Amino acid sequence: MRQKKHNPAVEELASEAKAHLAVLTALEKKAENLALLNIGELSSFADYFLICSGRSNKQVQAIADAIGQALKQSGAPPLGVEGYREGKWVLIDADDLIIHVFHEPIRSFYNLESLWHQAARVDLLPWEEEARGRAGA
Repeated sequence: MRQKKHNPAVEELASEAKAHLAVLTALEKKAENLALLNIGELSSFADYFLICSGRSNKQVQAIADAIGQALKQSGAPPLGVEGYREGKWVLIDADDLIIHVFHEPIRSFYNLESLWHQAARVDLLPWEEEARGRAGA
């Protein structure tokens, strides 16, 4: 089991709840090809990787903005954001959740899913249905 970083200024939000929030927010911004990998057993630095894609640099930035804002509003602001200005691969460090928002051609090139092939994939179907229900409400 990994040792958690602790930021006493931030109220703890469980990693699965954080992942759920990030997935719903990404879907609201029309992110594509979402994959949530449970890397907790394989990694000492995070519990989950969320990987998703946007069709343009602007969409990648919009997805990253929305996720960052949602995490901040939930009391768990990101610890850092990298790659935002270019909008090709934005990495959001949310402590026990690492979010990768890719422009699709860059995602295909780096293929993180194959690098982390031993990680269990979380079934996102219930969360995708929840997001569709919210959009229709």
